[in-house]
Amino acid sequence: MEPLGPFERAPALAVAVSGGADSLALVLLADRWARRRAGAATALTVDHGLRSESAREARDVGGWLAGLGISHHVLDWREPKPSAGIQAAARAARYDLLTSWCRQAGVLHLLLAHHRDDQAETFLMRLGRGSGAFGLACMSAVVETADLRILRPLLSIPRERLVAYLKKGRANWIEDPSNRDPAYARIRIRTMLPALADAGLPPAVWADAARRTARSRIAGEDACARLLARSATIHPAGYAIVAASEMASAPRDVCLRALSRLFLCIGGGEFGPREHRLVRLHGLILDDQLGRGRTLGGCRVVPLPAKTYGANRILICREARPAPVPMPVRTGGRVVWDGCFVVELASRRRRGVPGLWLAHLGIDGWAKIARKAPLPRNDPIPPPVRSVLPALVDRDGVVQVPHLDYARAGTERVPLRIERISFRPRHPLSDTGFFLA
Repeated sequence: MEPLGPFERAPALAVAVSGGADSLALVLLADRWARRRAGAATALTVDHGLRSESAREARDVGGWLAGLGISHHVLDWREPKPSAGIQAAARAARYDLLTSWCRQAGVLHLLLAHHRDDQAETFLMRLGRGSGAFGLACMSAVVETADLRILRPLLSIPRERLVAYLKKGRANWIEDPSNRDPAYARIRIRTMLPALADAGLPPAVWADAARRTARSRIAGEDACARLLARSATIHPAGYAIVAASEMASAPRDVCLRALSRLFLCIGGGEFGPREHRLVRLHGLILDDQLGRGRTLGGCRVVPLPAKTYGANRILICREARPAPVPMPVRTGGRVVWDGCFVVELASRRRRGVPGLWLAHLGIDGWAKIARKAPLPRNDPIPPPVRSVLPALVDRDGVVQVPHLDYARAGTERVPLRIERISFRPRHPLSDTGFFLA
């Protein structure tokens, strides 16, 4: 734990506990570590509801931990289950539930039980998918988010030591049958590990390869952050202006990583574009062949006129399609719009106000307000951005567009308005980076 600090004086830890040997060992170790520092560990079990036994297993885990004086909470995934991609959806739901609980409880550290064998499996899976150095670094020991720190203190520990620890303490654990299902790629890799070990390639070799690659990733992240600081400007309206000449002068791999970070930040996707598509775009930028623009990663990439924006500048903004479904707003308060804008609404009424929505301004919306108010025509916001700006609308059209400083005449009589709006992307342009414990 110590390399993963700092921690508060009486550390409050949350531990994701499935009931398997790995997570059960982690919560026992974390509880002991926290108690020695006048703190506490809380176990969190997510019940995905995918197996009939899951609710009973979650109760069993709570019973075991109660006997040891460890607090335990079950978090239920109640959303409709998708027909495809269930593992990815379950993983996303699990992280959402865990981080939401931590945020509400004021817990700053969420511990996950990934261990050395998990790291080896991840390395082999990503190697098979053709991942580069960043992907082959595998799992970071620390991930900083807006709400908390995700910690993986067991990445150097083999699973067999965790099982031995539980056996010594005569602890119970659950064997999830899905961990033996060959339908999943990770399980197929897991069944290959004994044969690889017999051939002189045990999990320790693959985990060490991930660790060496991680050192290269850390150096690459530093170079990428420096390039972005020199070349990219993020506007509060949610777009980037990039100095193409700075990008072109950087090493190819650093430039590709910087472009990927830009698409994650502006486009808001879970993953950056595939490398071969980034390579193609990189070539177009180098050769000044973007033409009227390209689309990639949920974004538009458009060359900007030198007279207005300076030489060799390109715009990266969100694509207009598919447009998000308009969000009804009825009361004051804070909402997240389009996954990246935090909108603070002020209401003059205590009761709800029907008939108002947050939506993209759209091409028609821009055309209508440009006819009514000449000022936005000269606004510095580039034309490709205008249609995707957040707008408050009603049945009569556009009520308010804060980024254009536009408000419809008579808006003072509308009982609900946007008071403040902030661009808060899911992925910052540069984060705290990969961490090796």
